[in-house]
Parts: sequence; structure tokens; C-alpha cells
Amino acid sequence: MNLNCFKAYDVRGRIPDEINEDLAYQIGQAYAAFVKPKKVAVGRDIRLSSDLLCRRLIAGLTDSGVDVYDIGLCGTEGVYFATSAENMDGGIMVTASHNPPDYNGMKFVRELSKPISADNGLKDMKALIQSGNLPAKAAVPGKVVPLDTNPKYIAHLLSYVDVKKLKPLTVVVNAGNGGAGSVVDRLEPHLPFKFIKVHHNADGTFPNGVPNPMLEENRKSTIDAILAGKADVGLAWDGDFDRCFFFDAHGTFIEGYYLVGLLAEVFLKKEAGARIVHDPRLTWNTLDIVDKYGGKAVLSKSGHAFIKQVMRECDGAYGGEMSAHHYFRDFAYCDSGMIPWLLVLQTMCERGQSLSDLVGERMKRFPASGEINSRVPDAKAAVAAVQARYEPGALSVDFTDGLSIEFAQWRFNLRSSNTEPLIRLNVESRGNEALMREKTAEILGLLATMGAVAADH
Repeated sequence: MNLNCFKAYDVRGRIPDEINEDLAYQIGQAYAAFVKPKKVAVGRDIRLSSDLLCRRLIAGLTDSGVDVYDIGLCGTEGVYFATSAENMDGGIMVTASHNPPDYNGMKFVRELSKPISADNGLKDMKALIQSGNLPAKAAVPGKVVPLDTNPKYIAHLLSYVDVKKLKPLTVVVNAGNGGAGSVVDRLEPHLPFKFIKVHHNADGTFPNGVPNPMLEENRKSTIDAILAGKADVGLAWDGDFDRCFFFDAHGTFIEGYYLVGLLAEVFLKKEAGARIVHDPRLTWNTLDIVDKYGGKAVLSKSGHAFIKQVMRECDGAYGGEMSAHHYFRDFAYCDSGMIPWLLVLQTMCERGQSLSDLVGERMKRFPASGEINSRVPDAKAAVAAVQARYEPGALSVDFTDGLSIEFAQWRFNLRSSNTEPLIRLNVESRGNEALMREKTAEILGLLATMGAVAADH
């Protein structure tokens, strides 16, 4: 059996050659054997293949004697919430997030919504399947219990804001035909906002393109709706809405990096001295804000499994990645694509400022390249060549995640992707956009000599 779908953080692959109903059943068995849970929350996204894969996954679990609490269609955070709020022994989400329609996959957590990654379980589950050493059918199969967590989940989301402080705003919401629309609909009666809904209804064929707002071509529909509707802000999500993307009233896409700083400020104003977890790709703006408001910045490797682990270890109030993943202590240290926009819109209402007012100065103080992806024949050789070129004369060199090199007025991070055959470059400067662009072009030129070609995501 092809088990290439086992990745660093999850299972993900093309249907049916990399993931199919037989493998889904065996994954259920392997999860039961490895985690040894009594009750597990299971949810699925809106992909056409998710229903069957989910049923076979559930069969593998129940045949192994595990009780399954089926929460139905949801976002990945729905499984995180159900696992922690309902005191489950684990949770599994059937999703392929922002991948094309012919992909699917699964994300796994154990008790308290602790992530299971290649470092702490996925390799063990893969080995169980490879060896065929899977549990025999239990004498007493587990039961399947339908579980509607939506009332509790919506109440939890609303607990992050004071509805009395909210003002009428016009908000474009683009679910990309993924799952976010149904949550917006449930929140809508509680909020004073006017929502302009784009690609709102769930459709697993993704008739308007794969829901991945990181791709520039997928942003036009959101921008057009903002300008046509004279909206105050625009929001867009990926398919399983664990990432939230922001656009200002001018239709400008706001890099996730600057939202990390803004949300760090929100939490530090509520909790002096709180720990804020961040990734190493872009750091100066976050560090500056955390220092200004008396917090403690804690560096973590990129990736949800690493961020969540560090969040737990340091009891971080909030954690953010420039990739638009945002993590919250009160959400079982997990990421949510719904909590960030509620907090940002409340901040806009409280301060009477637009989103561009809130982040514009920070963008000028620390201009950043945004993440630039390249495909290279040999990632290690490419990174080594960049290190050899820039390490002499650097103020600091760090290998927490890939290669981070800092100079007085600019810095960069270059790392191999954990999920795709890419290397990813981020460059930032201190208030000098021309320098940032010059150094970005310089590093890309060096990578080109190593055979690098631009990748679209």
C-alpha cells in the first residue's frame, strides 16, 4: 500500500492512489492501537470524498472497540473544540485544507487536543499499517454517537468579544466554497455587522477555485466585493478555515505577519507580561510590539504541532505564524480561523480605526517580502550556498527553523517546507523597503544559480 500520504503534521494525498477508503479504515485501526482511546471526536470537511472516507475511518475505530462521537461537517477547529470541550480521548478531522478537489487527508489530536505529528505518533501509526500489525475486531464494537457541538462552539467564539462594544461594519466574507460560511451564518444573528457573502455556500467541487487565499489569483473576488460594497474590511478562509486572511477597505491584502503583532498587542493589553509565541520567518515587528507592551516573546519552529507544544510548555496566551495560523490558550492552545477576525473587528470598533490604520505604520516600520517559494533540485545545497554567502559579517545566525541571518538593518529566513518540495524565503528590513527588495532580489538571484525556479505557492 502507498503510504506517501503520511506527512510531517498530517495525512494528505491524492484520491484514490494515495488515500482511499481501505486506508481510511486502517488508519482508524492504527489510531485506536496507538492512542488507545475510549471515545474519539470525528469531523469532516465539505469535500465530496470526505463523507465516505469518514465513514470508513469511523468503522476502523468502532471495529477496534472505540466509541465515536460524530460531529459531522465542521472546520478543523471544530474537532479541536469538541475534543477538549467534551473531554474526549482524541479527535480526527477528515480534510485536505487548501489542496485541490482530488485530494483528501486527516489531522489527528489526542486528549486535550494535543497534536499528533510525525514526531509523536504519525510514524508509529504508519509503521502499524505497514507491518499489518493492526488490532483484531473487538468483541464489543464501539458505538457511533451523533454530537452537535455548534451551540457550545458558537458561545465559545463569542466569549472573545464584548458584543456591546461592536459597531456596524460592512464585512466581506469569502469562504471560497469551503466550510467557513456556515459558521459565519451562525454568528451573524449575534453581531451588528453587515456581511457581504462571496462564494459562501459549501461546494466540494470548488467551482470558484481551490480555497487558498495565499494564491494571489484567488484574492480578486474578495477585493472586488470590498470595493463594490464599500466594505470596511474583507475576510477570506481556506477550506477547513483554520487560517484567516485579512484585506483592508482599499482591498489591500494584509500579510499575516502584521496580524500577529496586532493580536499580540490585544492580548498583552489584557494580560501584562503574557508570553507570546511566534515563528522565526519574520520576527522584528512582533518582537518590537511584545517588548513595547511588556510581554515575553517565545520563539518556536514553524508548524502547528511545534507552536502548540511550545504554547503548552510556556502557557502562551497567544501564538501566531505569518502563514495566518493563530493560536489561543483558551482554545486548548489550538489554532482557529474564527477567533482572529472577531478580535480584530472588535479592536477596529473600540479604537475607531480602520484595519489599514491599525497595521499601516507597522508595515512601514518593518517592510517584509512576504513568503516567496522556489523549487530547487537540492534544497540543502541551496541553503548552504546562501549561508556561505551571508554568514560572514552577520550579527546573528540561527537554525531554529531553517536558516535565519540578521544584520543591523535587514534579516531573512530561508527554510525547506515541511509539507511540500519547496524552499521558502522571507526578508524584512527596518523601515527601508528598497533595501528589503534589493536583498530579496539578491538572494533569489543566488538561488537561481542553484537551479531554483519560482513556485506559485
